Amino acid sequence: MNPLANLTWRKSSFSNDGGSNGDTCVEAAELPDGRIAIRNSNHPGDGVTYFTRAEMSAWLKGVKAGEFDDLT
Repeated sequence: MNPLANLTWRKSSFSNDGGSNGDTCVEAAELPDGRIAIRNSNHPGDGVTYFTRAEMSAWLKGVKAGEFDDLT
């Protein structure tokens, strides 16, 4: 049994629903141990990246501060 199947996955509100040229969908779910799992909802079986809460907090602060804008 896949332990990730029972998680509640939340899709970003910035994801494009129903686009014919491919959706850009990121989903996140909280794990029972407090970590956060991130995956591509278009390919959920391709892998999951795990973050601690501190790592996720640092990432989100950087995103909000524009530290990764040059990657888009």
